Amino acid sequence: MAENTKHVSYADAGVDTAEGARAVDAIKAAVATTSRSEVIGGLGGFGSCFSAAGLKDMEEPILVSGTDGVGTKLAIAQLLDRHETVGEDLVAMCVDDVVPIGAEPLFFLDYVAIGKLRAEHVAKIVGGIAEGCRKSGCALVGGEMAEHPGVMAEGDYDLAGFVVGVVDRPKMIGPDKVREGDVILGLPSSGIHSNGYSLVRKVAIEGKTVEELETPLPELGGESIADAVMRPTTIYAGGLLKALRAGAPIHAMAHITGGGITENLDRAMPEGLDALVYRGGASGPAWDIPPVITYMIDAAQLTLEEAYRTFNMGAGMSVICAAEDKDAVVTALEGAGFAPFVMGEVIAGVPGEKGKVVYDDER
Repeated sequence: MAENTKHVSYADAGVDTAEGARAVDAIKAAVATTSRSEVIGGLGGFGSCFSAAGLKDMEEPILVSGTDGVGTKLAIAQLLDRHETVGEDLVAMCVDDVVPIGAEPLFFLDYVAIGKLRAEHVAKIVGGIAEGCRKSGCALVGGEMAEHPGVMAEGDYDLAGFVVGVVDRPKMIGPDKVREGDVILGLPSSGIHSNGYSLVRKVAIEGKTVEELETPLPELGGESIADAVMRPTTIYAGGLLKALRAGAPIHAMAHITGGGITENLDRAMPEGLDALVYRGGASGPAWDIPPVITYMIDAAQLTLEEAYRTFNMGAGMSVICAAEDKDAVVTALEGAGFAPFVMGEVIAGVPGEKGKVVYDDER
């Protein structure tokens, strides 16, 4: 060993294990509020346990997994020092990816990578994750907080989430059930959700002060840019499962995330069938687009094609059903707390080719 070396503790290197322990204590109460009867034990073990005994009542239980993050929306959260709701975004992006085949989210895990760990800061983030889990009905069973000094700046952090769900195979829904003439219903989004934020930052955030971002704007209906862009992603999973359990005859669903309507609704289409969306051209679509999305489209001077390939355009989830079942499905969705609207229909496509999204103003 060189003579000029000296003792260097883990804390000297930038990692505070005592603060990590404080952070775990700070989140325990929030995590406990998400518990389900299947959860075995609590935080503190090396692995998280969840009983699968209830699955034996299913004819053929299929486990469904998903993972996602929040993306560059976190950069805005850090700029504004608003961390309470990004956890909801994280959960939404995961659970709403597994529900389109009819799966119930069972349990969730998170990964928080942060430059400098502060217990109160992490508690805000994980508190939002717990809120998302409560809204979707899944248990937050564990996670990881990793302090990354020298790799991330002190105020920087990133999030990743992981969900496991289950569906009984005879009750699975998806493209194989979609038929020509089916109706496509949309469920309103709360705004931009968690996609397109690199563009949002470029056209609406960069170069502005926090004071400017928090100033109400008439074009946003009196809301500030900060409030509009930080509104949490809608969590659809809990309500959709309620509708399915009530017997709603839904054929398929599509979570409208990155890539917008154009690159997500087609994932619910089988070969030979296309999704015709009522975009309406100059008259606009047959539903309301949140002002914040219109604001970003105008700020970026996007074409319609670019807009529908970037944002959810006010339809965060699409639900497909037979035309004769539309009223029953709408009633079930309304009973689950949604305000569905007709956004299109299923039409014949090219035989043998994967279905795609087409728009009425382009035909």
